[in-house]
Amino acid sequence: MMSYWQLLALVVPVFALIAIGVVVRRVHWIEGEAETSLIRLVVNLCYPALIFESVAGNAALRTPGNLLLPPLVGFGITFLGIRAGLIVAKMIGLQVGTGLRTFALAVGITNYGYLPLPIMEGIWGPDSRGVLLVHNVGVEAALWTVGLLVLSGESLRAGWRRLVTPIVITLVAAVVCNLTGVTPHLPKVATDAIHALGVCGVPLGLIMTGVSLANFLDRPAELFDARIAGAAAALRLGVLPIALLLLAKYLPCPVELKRVIVVQAAMPTAMITVIVARLYGGHPQTAVQIVFGTTAVGLFTIPLWISAGLAWVGV
Repeated sequence: MMSYWQLLALVVPVFALIAIGVVVRRVHWIEGEAETSLIRLVVNLCYPALIFESVAGNAALRTPGNLLLPPLVGFGITFLGIRAGLIVAKMIGLQVGTGLRTFALAVGITNYGYLPLPIMEGIWGPDSRGVLLVHNVGVEAALWTVGLLVLSGESLRAGWRRLVTPIVITLVAAVVCNLTGVTPHLPKVATDAIHALGVCGVPLGLIMTGVSLANFLDRPAELFDARIAGAAAALRLGVLPIALLLLAKYLPCPVELKRVIVVQAAMPTAMITVIVARLYGGHPQTAVQIVFGTTAVGLFTIPLWISAGLAWVGV
């Protein structure tokens, strides 16, 4: 069983890469069009390459329980997180136009990519990434359907169309290759190129997360609101982890999915909620406050929740 300090040692380098991204942006090494282009490179090329490598030859994903149930769990816990966020937002007095819907979206969308990937690999090895990435399809589905419906009232049909992305297309191709046994027969030059791109995905993605966060440091007064940050941290890092650990303990599912749920229980709010709020008529300032608040607190609570989950769930 890993100790708190061993888990903290896994978390600190992740936050260090985010901090490097902040510094890189502050010294103007990445800015303007370069920022947008690098984010697109990560999302549309490096991250899909990582997904393909993690899924296409993963024996654990040939088990139906690891292939079919994770997206349902990802969708379900995200849906429940958003609904709980609506309740808490109303309790603290937020209204439509002042952050109510954005609060619900932000606390409901846990960080499902760049933070949990290196943590899971550090604890259980690279094969553990596959089930997490399949689980993330459900989170993406909830984000672009339930999340957008809550945030902007956009139609369900429009939300589903947004799922046709390089990430989802790559995941489908990787699952097909895995189930049909095609992966070992792929040309070595192709698998080597995919590996090289995939290796860049997580560190570059974390750096670009820091670059994105740095854009808000020029307005420090907007980064903290005690009512919003406190309520978000209490729900995202206090109440929801308990619910997810109960699910991990008692849900009849493979151990690989239980591990994903344990790690997801500890995660802060995803950075993508700031982008979504900006693009779809939300309240970006509320999303920024929640991202900064839960991420700062998460530096200390992530190892606590993971160590508690590992001991209680027994994974």
